[in-house]
Amino acid sequence: MIHLEKVDHRNVWDIIELEPFESQYPFVASNDESIMEAYIAVTSEDAYAYPFGVYNDDTLVGFLMIGYNEAGIELNAPESLKGNYSLWRLMIDKNHQGKGYGREAVRCALEFVRTWPHGKAEYCVLYYEPKNEVAKKLYASFGFVENGEMDGDEIVAVLNL
Repeated sequence: MIHLEKVDHRNVWDIIELEPFESQYPFVASNDESIMEAYIAVTSEDAYAYPFGVYNDDTLVGFLMIGYNEAGIELNAPESLKGNYSLWRLMIDKNHQGKGYGREAVRCALEFVRTWPHGKAEYCVLYYEPKNEVAKKLYASFGFVENGEMDGDEIVAVLNL
């Protein structure tokens, strides 16, 4: 069963070692970079991050990070990130792809967001590379809709919570 576990001293190095397929590197930030961004967020006054390992029972299969008010630490952030949650990162290790774990991880992430750990918000926001059709299709299946904003070269999509 897919579930999320907080990144901590027991799993951080295993999470850093997870890798996508080489062809996916243009679409996915490295997990060590994401964990550094999480640290920056939690030490700021304006944003927060929740980094998680994605597990299938006891097996680590991926990494996911949820943000809150990501705009508080990102220069020129899309307006929709202000005061909202974000599905900041999602990656499933190349050895575990094609098994539905990404879909279940998004479901778990949205369940977590709807516990309102930083209070109610209007949206869950995410962004992806325009060429990443797999991500676009996955997120659209949950109701994420492109809102016309861009985050650098990435398309922004929002889910009304």
